Amino acid sequence: MENKKLYKKIVDLIDDILCHPFSGIGKPEPLKYQLKGYWSRRINDEHRLVYKITETEIIIISCKFHYD
Repeated sequence: MENKKLYKKIVDLIDDILCHPFSGIGKPEPLKYQLKGYWSRRINDEHRLVYKITETEIIIISCKFHYD
C-alpha cells in the first residue's frame, strides 16, 4: 500500500513540475554545490525528487532518499 502512495505522490509531483517547474507542491527548492542547477521537491519525510529543467525536458536524477 505504501508503494502505491509513493508512486501517486511522485506522479503528482511530476504533473505539477510540468505546469510550475519552480513552485507548487512538495516545497520546491533550488539545490546548491554539486547539484547547483537542480531542484528538489519532497515526496515525503524520507524521499526527495531531484530534477533539472531544460528547454525541452525534465531530467529526474533521483526520487529516492534525501540528497545529502
